[in-house]
Amino acid sequence: MQAYEFYAKPENGTITIPEKYKNLITDDVMVIILDKKPSKFNRDKADVRRKTDLLSHPTLKTKGWKFNREEANER
Repeated sequence: MQAYEFYAKPENGTITIPEKYKNLITDDVMVIILDKKPSKFNRDKADVRRKTDLLSHPTLKTKGWKFNREEANER
């Protein structure tokens, strides 16, 4: 799989492939759309999900665990 990255403004739901890529892209493609605008709602929802997952994990033992920032940054 080859990836090509470019910015485009959709017009009536259509994204135009730039000329320099048109000859390279000749088969079916997978399309992933990333909106350039940050979404506070999606970020907050993901943060809540991560916190909930972490807090509800039954085998996660943190009693007596110490976090050392310098040690973590060395990795």
